[in-house]
Amino acid sequence: MSRYLVTGVGGFIGSSIARRLLDLNHTVIGVDDFSMGFREMVPDGTDLIEADLADAKVISVLPDDIDYVFHLAGQSSGEISFMDPVADLEKNTVSTLHIIQHSLKARVKRLAYASSMSVYGDIGDRAATEAESCYPLSCYGVGKLAAEGYLKVYGDKLPHTIFRMSNVYGPGQNMKNLKQGMVSIYLAQALVNDAVVHVKGSLERFRDFIFIEDVVEAWLRAGTITGTENLTVNLGAGTKTTVEQLLCTMKSYISEMTWYVEGATEGDQFGVSFNNTQLKKMLGSYELNSLEKGLGIFIDWARNSRT
Repeated sequence: MSRYLVTGVGGFIGSSIARRLLDLNHTVIGVDDFSMGFREMVPDGTDLIEADLADAKVISVLPDDIDYVFHLAGQSSGEISFMDPVADLEKNTVSTLHIIQHSLKARVKRLAYASSMSVYGDIGDRAATEAESCYPLSCYGVGKLAAEGYLKVYGDKLPHTIFRMSNVYGPGQNMKNLKQGMVSIYLAQALVNDAVVHVKGSLERFRDFIFIEDVVEAWLRAGTITGTENLTVNLGAGTKTTVEQLLCTMKSYISEMTWYVEGATEGDQFGVSFNNTQLKKMLGSYELNSLEKGLGIFIDWARNSRT
């Protein structure tokens, strides 16, 4: 069994990955300052370190006897990044530099990093490949792209996998945060008494939605599969879905749901969808969940969580 350092272990994706690692009898050392995550999300059995990775002193409290680092900690909202760009830089880029320094010292076998679709900016209707030129539109996207650059600088000494994450959704997502996670934002509004969803921006905007189980599977493989060292991988379903299509699919489960369009979000990408050929090679015979199936599971979970 291996020893994993999972940062952002109190978050939606970090806690899901940690739980799966523990189920496989690996040792998980989790790090979180709970500025974004929640203590109650940390899976039982995790060795928890409460620390801010933006603080340089954090390196002295992280263990050296680790095999893999899964770095998911950070500020995860493009909208919030405009409110305090310096704080966003510290949470997403400076923290990654500290994790890189520690990983080099600990001589880890692999570091997997949670980047974002935000690094691409607006690329039109084509499905983005990992070779796409990146022109981020938000402070968040700029910071994520900078962190990728630092990983590549140290690539000859630190094997790594960069996951450019699309819109992840599923059980365990924070339904109270209405500034991050398109599916969870709409679902949270749809499950209140009036079931009216406020949409910011055009219904023709599009995204690539991927279910949390599929994301966890990809991260676990990044730590164990040879040939994925120093790769950048689009982590998405490879399906272009408009906001309107998403809402209509949700309505098939929540018949009373309605929506209206008003306003826009600063720095929001009009559309991003992924070419995920590289991801499929990594996953092999594993089949990604459809949006219809994933939404059904998520909506059932959300309804039961409210009761």
